Amino acid sequence: MRVRGLRALPALWGERWLPAPAGTPGTAGPIWEPHGSRQAAAAGPAHPDTHGAPSSCSRDSAWIKSPGMQPGKVSRDTRTTRTPGCSGWAPAITSSPSGSARAAVPLYDADTGLLVLAGKGENLLYCFEVAPAQPALTQVTQCRTEGSTRGLAAVPRLALDVMACEVLRVLQLTDTALVPVSYVVPRKSVQDFHEDLFPDCTGTLPATGAQAWWAGDSQQVRRVSLHPARRPTETFSSSVIASTQLQAADTSSTDADRSEGSGYSSPSSLASPSSAATSLSASTGPSSGFASSPSQKSLQSILGPSSRFRHAQGRVLHRDTHLTNLRGLSLTTPGECDGFCANRQRVALPLLSAGGQIAVLELSKPGRLPDAAVPTIQNGAAVADLSWDPFDPRRLAVAGEDAKIRLWRIPEGGLQETLREPEAVLRGHTEKIYSIRFHPVASDLLVSSSYDMTVRIWELSAGREALCLRGHTDQIFSLAWSPDGKKLATVSKDSRLRLYEPRRSPQPQQEGPGPEGSRGARLVWVCGGDYLLVSGFDSRSERRILLYRAQALPEGPLSVLGLDVAPSTLLPFYDEDTSVVFLTGKGDTRVFLYEVTPEPPYFLECNSFTSNEPHKGFVFLPKTACEVREVEFARALRLGQSTLEPVAFHVPRVKKEYFQDDIYPPTRVWWEPALGGSAWLAGQDGQQRRASLRPADMTPVSEAPKEAPARKFVPASVYLEEKSDEQKKEELLSAMVARLGNRDDPLPQDSFEGVDEDEWD
Repeated sequence: MRVRGLRALPALWGERWLPAPAGTPGTAGPIWEPHGSRQAAAAGPAHPDTHGAPSSCSRDSAWIKSPGMQPGKVSRDTRTTRTPGCSGWAPAITSSPSGSARAAVPLYDADTGLLVLAGKGENLLYCFEVAPAQPALTQVTQCRTEGSTRGLAAVPRLALDVMACEVLRVLQLTDTALVPVSYVVPRKSVQDFHEDLFPDCTGTLPATGAQAWWAGDSQQVRRVSLHPARRPTETFSSSVIASTQLQAADTSSTDADRSEGSGYSSPSSLASPSSAATSLSASTGPSSGFASSPSQKSLQSILGPSSRFRHAQGRVLHRDTHLTNLRGLSLTTPGECDGFCANRQRVALPLLSAGGQIAVLELSKPGRLPDAAVPTIQNGAAVADLSWDPFDPRRLAVAGEDAKIRLWRIPEGGLQETLREPEAVLRGHTEKIYSIRFHPVASDLLVSSSYDMTVRIWELSAGREALCLRGHTDQIFSLAWSPDGKKLATVSKDSRLRLYEPRRSPQPQQEGPGPEGSRGARLVWVCGGDYLLVSGFDSRSERRILLYRAQALPEGPLSVLGLDVAPSTLLPFYDEDTSVVFLTGKGDTRVFLYEVTPEPPYFLECNSFTSNEPHKGFVFLPKTACEVREVEFARALRLGQSTLEPVAFHVPRVKKEYFQDDIYPPTRVWWEPALGGSAWLAGQDGQQRRASLRPADMTPVSEAPKEAPARKFVPASVYLEEKSDEQKKEELLSAMVARLGNRDDPLPQDSFEGVDEDEWD
């Protein structure tokens, strides 16, 4: 609360009155009874310093504690002042907890009489017990924290772990973290509720309304028990908030009706606050079928949701799986290209040689490549982009800088000799091609973007251009098919996102603002095709990611997350089974991992992967390449200066003998088309089937037998059991005999044979 005309210092409420801070150092600090009179009911001397003096009051409103500064000294003092009737007041008790140039922040718990003091910028927390007589402040403990205090707040008593004898919990805000500090009273028994430590506290239901309070009603909030079995279950909802939620629900229902009319469906998780809360509780649940502890749940409620993959780890696989001695690699491919491409069987690497040569290597034959030249594809023009057909592992599409797309067929077993004649050549673009992408659902369909500002869809079975999309005014940075193959999204240099339905119109159906920078951008569909994730730059060249609702591009991004400052564009890869996005750039040494959710905060950070050397490219393999027995949920190929290394991302789990079905839902059978390209162009749609990755000899972890919890503590009777002296002596002798062995056994020398007497001569 602020007071007009006075220096802005904190104020606080008592049960019936409101004390306000002094306007100048040393002047009186008034107390008001707002619904009784507009004049101050009492006033008294404040701190004589020029620093702020925050205050706190006792439960019965009979005492005010105000930490401030002593005049002429670099020392703090805390004043405990009795509130009078109407005749003025005076400081009753003064104490100096520490010497510091900063005023302390007081947190007072009226039920226990504990006062916590901490100065901003310091790493010490003082805890005092307050009494109405001398000594007013008795220091209980002093806590030194790792980070400096930027803010301090007390957790409500109803949130304390009373069965662990936790009497007070404070949240310390540092520069980089929110640190809970718990104050626990040691007791021998933690099985019983200790009534002496936990008196009844203030409940959560208001005692009266605002109008009644202004009319003079002074009822107090009902006190409730902290006993776990007797805690109240009633909750209070403000009528103002309820009406706001009702209006929001009406607005969302109107938006849903509008979206139905436009042919889109709104995500149910964003329909209303209640459904969002339900989704949030589901996203913060256990990831392996085991319930979280109460302390973990309370920490999650404070810090927000966390990802199931927050402890994911990436590691480079054994050297026996590497391809080494790679020579003549082209490390200057356009920014719209990933640098190389790979499927389950082989990898295609552009070379620096003239004529657009491409090396095709078999992943099943790792090791050191010979020093001699290897068979290559002679593309005839510099490579702009290349991509493997997901439904034909032997067909490679290569976009050249001569505005042509060439289709190459790799022989069974890999390249044995140089290929010079492509299977087909697609002509139609008039300028250099940016990027090419195969259709995710229909076979024999390819999309390409070019400097001529057009996006063209090709029917490969007929070798012809089927559709041409227009509407771009500047360079097209990236394009991506939706998971169902119905829509196509693009992001361009003019900072615009465009969404097409190619079979309906050659013009964009929607447009929206994209990343501000013009240095490059990428996009990928996430969350079942309802959202678009875009990576790009801002006006200060900071790399960041943006999340859009696919059906509301004009509204702008739902969330924007800045990552770092680097020159290369972030290349996103999205795993639709786990909802984890991987982000890295050419020349980077770090791979960012985030779990993407359709509810706030949208991006849940996971452990990142860091390599020792910068990578020239980072391409992910299909889901079927993962080793599920090692709880591996993604595998990639990292291209170095002369090596190609597989990198496995796995989640640490204890019970690896079980199939982790919470991480491996039925995956899409991406290698089988749902329909042909001609059928798709005719207006038909298809959906690919899904298959389980579970090996036949593994049991799902959700069906694993529940184990009885192991006893963590040895009973005290084991240590307190008294033994007589005779018992101790017998145990000692038994241990010594056991160490020496059986004394009745013959010695080794007893078995030796002697010699005759005459043999000694």
